[in-house]
Amino acid sequence: MDPDMADRLLRSALATALLLACTSLHAQEPAAAPVAARSYPAADFARYSPNNAYDMLRQVPGFVIREAEQERGLGEATGNVVINGRRISGKSNDVLTELTRVPAANVVRIDIVEGATLDIPGLSGQVANVVTRAGGISGQWSWKPDVRKYYTRPQITRGDVSVSGSSGGLQYTVGLRNDANHSGAGGGTRIYNADGTLRDTRDDAWTGEMDRPKLSTQLTYTAADGDVANLNASVQKEFYHYREDGFRSGPGLPDRERKVREHEGGHTWEVGGDYEFGVGIGRLKLIGLDRYAHTPYSQTVTTRYLDGSSPDSGSRYARDSEEKEQIARAEYRWKTGASDWRISAEGAFNRLDSTTLIAELDPSGVFVDVPLPGANARVQEDRYELIGSWGHPLGEKAKLQLSAGAEHSTLAQVGGGGLTREFLRPKGTLSVAWKPTSTLDVNVKLQRRVGQLNFYDFLASVNLNDDRENAGNPDLVPQQSWDFEVEATKNFGAYGTSTLRLYDHRIDDLIDIIPIGADGESLGNIDSAREYGVEWKGTWKLEPFGWRGAKVDTRWWLQQSEVRDPLTGVERRISGSLIHFWQVKLRHDVPGTSWAWGFDINHELDARDVRLTEIGYTWEGPRWGELFIERKDFHGLTLRAAVANALDAGSYRDRYVHLGRRTDPLDYHEVRDRRIGPIFAFQVAGKF
Repeated sequence: MDPDMADRLLRSALATALLLACTSLHAQEPAAAPVAARSYPAADFARYSPNNAYDMLRQVPGFVIREAEQERGLGEATGNVVINGRRISGKSNDVLTELTRVPAANVVRIDIVEGATLDIPGLSGQVANVVTRAGGISGQWSWKPDVRKYYTRPQITRGDVSVSGSSGGLQYTVGLRNDANHSGAGGGTRIYNADGTLRDTRDDAWTGEMDRPKLSTQLTYTAADGDVANLNASVQKEFYHYREDGFRSGPGLPDRERKVREHEGGHTWEVGGDYEFGVGIGRLKLIGLDRYAHTPYSQTVTTRYLDGSSPDSGSRYARDSEEKEQIARAEYRWKTGASDWRISAEGAFNRLDSTTLIAELDPSGVFVDVPLPGANARVQEDRYELIGSWGHPLGEKAKLQLSAGAEHSTLAQVGGGGLTREFLRPKGTLSVAWKPTSTLDVNVKLQRRVGQLNFYDFLASVNLNDDRENAGNPDLVPQQSWDFEVEATKNFGAYGTSTLRLYDHRIDDLIDIIPIGADGESLGNIDSAREYGVEWKGTWKLEPFGWRGAKVDTRWWLQQSEVRDPLTGVERRISGSLIHFWQVKLRHDVPGTSWAWGFDINHELDARDVRLTEIGYTWEGPRWGELFIERKDFHGLTLRAAVANALDAGSYRDRYVHLGRRTDPLDYHEVRDRRIGPIFAFQVAGKF
């Protein structure tokens, strides 16, 4: 599409919203709070001695937090948590992070409502609405170190600190957070020939250390006439270092020492804001966002032969990339009788500039550059979206919400064999929230979704550690799907709550590994696929059975998926998709004391990763377990000690690699068994 035509389209969409707004002279006040299916006042969480709103949300019976998905642009709302009935107009500054900065004393209650009743298009099923109030200046902090028995240095830099307050109509929060993590594992790997004989024996140990300090702020101003303005800003640095050292030997092969080094750094910043005010018969919200990320990355693999004659070998992969995203969005909502209306228009502009270098170690010990076609390019997308929505009650016990519209995008790759393409894609949602009884809530949703694109998938890349290479694919398009879901929540009163979810997703243009050329492979699109399943979760209170202060949280998830393999034509599961997951958590807050203890056990099984040249499965397990003890009030501090990986989960791989593609004979079978070991985690949290 011509840029001038695109600009005219966006201006026309915004003008339409304003024209609708000006059909009356009086502005409408913000919509009333939705009726809660379940409401939990702040006093219900007192026994947990929470420091912030997130601590309280984690204890809501039967509720499992679902993080917001990264949508194209800002798009419709996702996830299942909002604050004061509003979503946060940001991407890096998510709602869960914001809840960690809201002092527990500022939380009025947490309402569990049907998403369709919130008048926020995109939300459905059980949604937590955290209702807060302004308070004076207060602060909170936490420090969360951990120590692992094997391979890994102590992690002592994870923690956060924040200050919140208000003055008149202004509320503010400033926070510093470091999501640090140290991990590692070590052990043996055996490589077997196709006939089952041993080819190679390996003993490796690795450690990864990550620090991601992030400084962020949020400002909210509420005027006397009801106008609301929000400003979100953040800046983050990233440090990641990976080290792997190994020794290899095998029949007829020289002994070798192998080293792998990875480094990733850079920084990200984001500024976003919105302004909502009354216009005509409704309210108009204008939203803007600007985000930038610079993420240099390098990986080096070297092998030293110990026979005294073979020269060292090695490879180096280095990538330097910059990402930019700018979004302008307008939303206008109004009421006519019992109906809620909303129209939204959005323009999003995304760009990735990436430069990659590949080098091989020559016999003299010098890295020499080699070409990697399709690795250096710019990928960009200009996207415009127009969506209208309508909500209307169906009697006294149900509400219908319908949204429909389309997006137009121009997707271009400059360099790396790129091309320019244009697409027009419909999207929308039909959902019904039904409350047949006072203790049962049912939600039905049908949605047409357009998935997010990862621009790195367009470009050629390599993984030196696993000896894999993806060719560039400029023909990649977003994944789309028809999603049908039914969710029912039953409140059993003093015994707890339970939620059952059934879903069926019919996928178009599934993103998976496909053949490229005569012998290449890359992420691309498969015409159709399907995934469907059932999820059951609940909170069961044990007080009616005589165990005061105790509860059990359970979650069970079964999923099936189907796709026709692009190489063999045989139907199989979607690569890496979930097969089943279960989790059981017990927490006992000892009555009359400030002590609590409990455990968490979970297990997950995923489908094998299927590439054109191999089939493999890399996992950690078979079961993860954690034991904890907590002192909720030790001179004003919360102390927690835990033993994670109490069931001795390990790191495993079972991988079959072929001489060419999977239709060719088997080359080798890789079997890995690495120890992780126990993890001793601690937490100290307080307020000021």
